[in-house]
Amino acid sequence: MSALRGIARLARFRVDGFAEFVGTSQAVLNSLAPLVAFPLAGGLLQAGQGEWQSALSDLLATIVALLTPLVVTEFLARRWGREALWLRFAVASNWCQWAIPMALMAIVLVLWMGAQLGMHPSKAVVGGCLIGLIGYGIALHYFLARVGLQLPRGRAVVMVLAADLLTGLLVVGPRLFMEG
Repeated sequence: MSALRGIARLARFRVDGFAEFVGTSQAVLNSLAPLVAFPLAGGLLQAGQGEWQSALSDLLATIVALLTPLVVTEFLARRWGREALWLRFAVASNWCQWAIPMALMAIVLVLWMGAQLGMHPSKAVVGGCLIGLIGYGIALHYFLARVGLQLPRGRAVVMVLAADLLTGLLVVGPRLFMEG
């Protein structure tokens, strides 16, 4: 089993990518470790520059962003009788978070190559690329929920909307409240 092979397959919406992941509690923790490690290192660097409050705030936002989808999807999976499939889904979902920055890097590379050829992208093109990236992320989350938890279309949509909207609310809401 290979997480990289699983990510590559699932990122291209291939069902067989799930076979690359095991559904254990330890595997869920292992899949979370790198997602926490990078923000933690960044937070330590930020704190080292005397920005403790910002570092702590960012780290807490990251933890909320990582755990909220897990809590929401586990709750719904249990409610819908899919709890036996949830651990593998959670592992695959966590690892597939890396597909989105990889897609972003591909977009940036294409835009950079175009700029090197004298084609400077307009704000509309860049905006369209970002909207496409958000759409890809949502489609990937939907695919993972639909296939990984064997959900009907409507329930997969509900799960993705609930997890993504609640995560956004919990991460962005407090920051907006503190600024306003």
